[in-house]
Amino acid sequence: MERLICIVIGYIFGLIQSGYLYGKANHMDIRQYGSGNAGSTNVLRVMGKKAGAIVFLGDFFKAVFAMAVCRLLFKGNADVDLLALYAGLGVTLGHNFPFYLKFKGGKGIACMAGIMTAMDLRITLTCFVIFSVTVFLTRYVSLGSILVSITFFAELVIFESMGSYRVSTPNRIQFYALGAILMCMAIWRHRSNIGRLLSGTENKLGAKKS
Repeated sequence: MERLICIVIGYIFGLIQSGYLYGKANHMDIRQYGSGNAGSTNVLRVMGKKAGAIVFLGDFFKAVFAMAVCRLLFKGNADVDLLALYAGLGVTLGHNFPFYLKFKGGKGIACMAGIMTAMDLRITLTCFVIFSVTVFLTRYVSLGSILVSITFFAELVIFESMGSYRVSTPNRIQFYALGAILMCMAIWRHRSNIGRLLSGTENKLGAKKS
């Protein structure tokens, strides 16, 4: 029951579609422009750096707050970090598949940034470096995002195996599975980007969208 509660709490937070709401405040549906995605990267391309930063922070903090709420609700639980990760999954589902927008949301990378920050600042730092270096060298935001999702899962497993999180031994595999689901969801949401990366037609940051 605790797991279901955390997923529902996360999903409700995830429904706060920062990109869509910011676009509507500026008299536009961001899903009708650029890549058609409601996430911060498309907002950045279409509406500029300020808009992209605002939307990123909105999606980032909804994950942080959702996980904080679940930690407060279940602070005495031996699996509190597992439950927080369930909340993170719920946020990602709400962000990627908002029911009131016909399940057409973002790709969940800003949410993942919030999840990793709420889980472990060491993961955040490593992923920030990997993302920054990748985008600086290649100008591909999608490639940086994919590498971040893989790094997130790998380090989540490593740090949990070192005893960094409050997860009971019987539920360790479940914790790893949630991390794997988040990673796979992020990669799957970037499947069209992967196709363009392989064909050499992916849009680079700062370049006009083809």
